[in-house]
Amino acid sequence: MHETLNRYLKILEDAKIIRKCERFDMKSRKSLRGEQKYYLADLSFYFALNTDNRINYGPVLENIVYSYARSLGYEVSVGRIGKFECDFIVRSPEMEYAYIQVAMTIMNDRATEDREYRPLEQIKDNWPKFVITRNDPIQRRSGIVHENVTELIGEGRAFGFE
Repeated sequence: MHETLNRYLKILEDAKIIRKCERFDMKSRKSLRGEQKYYLADLSFYFALNTDNRINYGPVLENIVYSYARSLGYEVSVGRIGKFECDFIVRSPEMEYAYIQVAMTIMNDRATEDREYRPLEQIKDNWPKFVITRNDPIQRRSGIVHENVTELIGEGRAFGFE
């Protein structure tokens, strides 16, 4: 079963339908085999197959940010910091890093806000850290930059390396 699934995933990757995003353990500084995530190369597949019209916009927004970072030439991986997960670690060709959390909103309650900021607060280096949301009022916390995804992409901005 596992072998068959891996073959299907490889076929979808080769057909450029999905892209593999490796997981990276920040403590050991190593890629974690077998724990990758996959993102659609084209979100129209998601919308075409969504027959009940209930769209979960959180993963869609995450997919958009992943594709945007890749379009800017970044290497992208999913980060693990102990028991926390950082949605993305992006690396520029110049070996500059940024850390990104993506959420539709962080305004529902304090627990949601904490869930998005906490992984970034655990990272002790000085590379840029971002929380990207859809339309929340912009805030700052612990030196982490809060960005509106529409403005970020619409203005063609990168992730703090300029």
